[in-house]
Amino acid sequence: MNILITGANGQLGNEMRIVSKESSDNYIFTDVAELDITDFDAVRKYVKDNNIKVIVNCAGYTNVEKAEDEKEMAELINAKAVEYLAKTCKENDATLIHISTDYVFGGNEGNTPRKEDEKVNPTGVYGITKLHGEQAIEKVGCKHIIIRTAWLYSEFGNNFVKTMRKLTAERDSLKVVFDQVGTPTYALDLANVIAIFIEKLKNANGQWPTANGIYNFSNEGVISWYDFAKEICELSGNVCDIQPYHSDEFPSKVKRPSYSVLDKTKIKNKLNITIPHWKESLKKCIKNL
Repeated sequence: MNILITGANGQLGNEMRIVSKESSDNYIFTDVAELDITDFDAVRKYVKDNNIKVIVNCAGYTNVEKAEDEKEMAELINAKAVEYLAKTCKENDATLIHISTDYVFGGNEGNTPRKEDEKVNPTGVYGITKLHGEQAIEKVGCKHIIIRTAWLYSEFGNNFVKTMRKLTAERDSLKVVFDQVGTPTYALDLANVIAIFIEKLKNANGQWPTANGIYNFSNEGVISWYDFAKEICELSGNVCDIQPYHSDEFPSKVKRPSYSVLDKTKIKNKLNITIPHWKESLKKCIKNL
């Protein structure tokens, strides 16, 4: 089976490269240099020419702050390009696996883990455009699996873990917000879950309609950014005085979710999987780094 990975040079895309080595399927990795997903004609031709059966869309405009100033670009990548991928999948009877975000719940109150059917309430351009991408997929009606995730990190690219390792090695003290709570997600764990979905799709010859829909995925556990930073510092062998601070002490163009814990019951039941605790996965990532 031919599987197309878009955004292959990002965090998740690079982890998909690792996971694909264990598969007998033919994975084709592209980034904007090989395939511009904002070019509908190019997407349609590429998918048809390569007989693609599954598209895993790891591409996205993910700079939350910058998105506030580049709304059109964020909408193009996070929504319009996703519509193109969905339409192409519909034309070719392929399945789209699309990565979304906890930011679609950004403005919701309360501290109960977010379920897939909870009312969406995005704040900021990033969350709004990612929601538009989800809505485009559902409107087109192709076979699809949407996975919402949060606090993604890996050995690749720029992320909170790598930043904290660097800063706690360079500085004597650091301030980190403690009033934003969620669960980190090791991109390799997410890549493995995507691989399980793909394997099940293959075994069903692509006819797995009950898989259609939205799923939450992150690691298990609950933690603040402050506590996460403390753990990263300790596991990295660094010595730094990390102090908790309120979000409003760090000026930002966008309001970030204060509670981003995702309920993973649906995906655990669907795939019959156990999800690692965030601390176990963080240890693995730092060991790999």
